[in-house]
Amino acid sequence: MTLSRRNYFFKTGIFISVISLIVIIVGSFVILPVYPDLTTAAVQRSAGILQVFMVPLLNPVPYAPFIAMIGAILYSLISLILIYYFFEKTPAPEILFFAFFVLSFAFEGLRIMAPLKEVYELPSVYLVMASRVLLFGRYFGVFALFAASVYAAGWDVQKQGYVVFIIAVVALMIALNVPIDGLSWDSSLMPIVGYRGLLRLAEITLVLITMISFFVSAYSRGNREYVFIGIGSFLVFLGRNILLNADTWVTPLPGLVSLGAGTWFICTQLHRVYLWL
Repeated sequence: MTLSRRNYFFKTGIFISVISLIVIIVGSFVILPVYPDLTTAAVQRSAGILQVFMVPLLNPVPYAPFIAMIGAILYSLISLILIYYFFEKTPAPEILFFAFFVLSFAFEGLRIMAPLKEVYELPSVYLVMASRVLLFGRYFGVFALFAASVYAAGWDVQKQGYVVFIIAVVALMIALNVPIDGLSWDSSLMPIVGYRGLLRLAEITLVLITMISFFVSAYSRGNREYVFIGIGSFLVFLGRNILLNADTWVTPLPGLVSLGAGTWFICTQLHRVYLWL
């Protein structure tokens, strides 16, 4: 894939993030009043790494999911702008797939559909459809970061378009076939999804494989930078898990800090690897 075509994806991602942010800001005037009712109606607490400690100590806060949603979109927008600025002329094949991972956070704006459904009494099918697109974005991002680690391990750079197509198809198959309850949601305002345990196990497995692939790349290519990139991949996965499941005031900030730190590790070390190419 040429640099100009790759940079086009960066610009498209920035545009999508901007649109998502505008929609949420404009919609906030309508949806914010219903958040307390939606939180009360949640059938269960959201599940996440930090939630294990938060659930026994703190009750869900109505506006925490909104803050997390805004934080996710801002993370996507700011990170994509910085990626475009620093990698515009840098031929790093891994950065395209990391950019797709970052872009997946812009899809979190679709969680606005739960309060919109409450405000305008929309049919549940709209919430289900939005949730499927959101799930596609989430799993496309996970698979994209995994693909970045595979490229670091020595995959043929010329097959980027083919790999993008494959991970998009796999993410779409998951999103279309997972059962979604359009009448109930958890405390992060995410509709209840079937096979949650199985999907969580698959995600953890991908995280571990991604880290190991980067560590193997450090050994096979003789670049210790990939060790830090592997650590960064763990941090962004950790921050993603914390932020997307946030339902208290405590959780969004650690999630964003972990995401920011992981993104800094990945981008600075990748830039160092390809600096002289």
